[in-house]
Amino acid sequence: MNAITAPTFEWLQLAPILTVLLAACIGIGIEAALPRRWRFVSQVLLFELAIGVAFVLLVMSWLSPKDNLGLMAMDSISLDGPSYLMWGALLVFGLLSMLVFAERDLNDGASSFAASAASVPGSAAETEASLARHEHSEVFPLALFSLTGMMVFVAANDLLTAFVALEVMSLPLYLLSGMARRRRLLSQEAALKYFLLGALSSAFFLFGMALTYGFTGSFDYGRISDAIADPVYGRGLLYTGMAFLAIGLLFKIGAVPFHNWVPDVYVGAPTPVTGFMAICTKLAAVGATVRIFYVGFGGERWAWQPLVAVVAVITMAIGVVVALTQSDMKRLLAYSSISHAGFILVAVVGATAGVTGQMNSFGSILFYLVAYGFATVAAFAIVTMVRNQAGEVHEISGWAGLGRKSPLLAGIFAVLMLSFAGIPLTGGFIGKWAVFSAAWRGGYAWLVLAAVAFSLVAAYVYLRVIVLMFFAEPADGVVVGRASGMTWVPVALGALASAYLGLFPGPLLDLVTSASTFLR
Repeated sequence: MNAITAPTFEWLQLAPILTVLLAACIGIGIEAALPRRWRFVSQVLLFELAIGVAFVLLVMSWLSPKDNLGLMAMDSISLDGPSYLMWGALLVFGLLSMLVFAERDLNDGASSFAASAASVPGSAAETEASLARHEHSEVFPLALFSLTGMMVFVAANDLLTAFVALEVMSLPLYLLSGMARRRRLLSQEAALKYFLLGALSSAFFLFGMALTYGFTGSFDYGRISDAIADPVYGRGLLYTGMAFLAIGLLFKIGAVPFHNWVPDVYVGAPTPVTGFMAICTKLAAVGATVRIFYVGFGGERWAWQPLVAVVAVITMAIGVVVALTQSDMKRLLAYSSISHAGFILVAVVGATAGVTGQMNSFGSILFYLVAYGFATVAAFAIVTMVRNQAGEVHEISGWAGLGRKSPLLAGIFAVLMLSFAGIPLTGGFIGKWAVFSAAWRGGYAWLVLAAVAFSLVAAYVYLRVIVLMFFAEPADGVVVGRASGMTWVPVALGALASAYLGLFPGPLLDLVTSASTFLR
């Protein structure tokens, strides 16, 4: 009779994830135990403390001389350089995004979230909740649960753990998308679309897992790689499984043709939630995609790289061309996000990996995501500040003349637009140069040329916003709201990071390049 081996869990090494998860659980307790008037402030202090402590523990673990790398939690978590880098980025962007969640000065002392999201929009129950100044302070533990799922997703070492993390990441986002204070029906529509399409993508991912298991007999990435190198059966199951897994992952990245949820959800969701999804979800999805397809399916690169290259071209084309026609700022940023997903896929396609798992492009991918992330969080924070009597001004025409009303805010937004466009001396330029260089070295020169062409077209999308802000007559009734430091911190950091990474990219490039080895 075989002896039962006790499960092992590396508590200290996985403390960053556990800290965020514990804070989310405590947040649920706060909702149940504290009086309503104390909940919001308590939740804000809790998430700031939790993310700060998690980041400190992450740095301490990374700098530890031993036992800080390897397979953890019964080999279900791979703790390596990419895991540390992506955890750090997720914690930073999660903190900046959730600071915008906590903004109350722009809504006369209320947050951007509905007073009673479960009430019928316009009903007496919703009006009563608004007059009583109720607030959905549980948005903070929901965001922390989602952040926990993201951290596990990027470090998962098997498909089963990745699927559980994917659901933990996604389910809170479905709820958060339907909680906008204004334009309630649009917000609820966005949440329903996101939930239905997200459930469909999860089903594709799950079916891909089953087919992959049928071919390899394992969910573990390393064993999948070994089975591909020494197959027992025909590869039909493998290719079908890879295709279904790719669909589930490309949906989360927002790549064409799995992008239809992005514009509607970005527009309908509360703007702070949109900013959180725009970078954290994309970062988690890209990180998981790279790990799955290079650690698990690296032996079949010749089969999936050309197809992903086609997806990258179509994604860049649709994102850029449709963005040219947009008249809504959040929808423009949504299609901008789609086009940036295509640029990131350029580096994913062109990556090469040796026996040790050292990738020539993971550093460039992460640099691009960091530069894009700071600009994205700041851009959506600024969107919350441009207002009229009805709330946020999403029509691009309403941003006309913003440079005269608030030169500082318009100047910062212009810097962010230039970074999105990849103009020299911004972080966006260095990010594009890095991913294009990686793809060129990987033998995809034609893809780089296509990406450069789309970048030139995309520049017009962002430059026309700058021209409108500084050279058009000011729009009537539009003002810049007086935001607190909760919103100005991500705005200021976004502008400073965009400029710093454009002028001094070396330290971050060295950091991400030195920690690009995946374990298997």
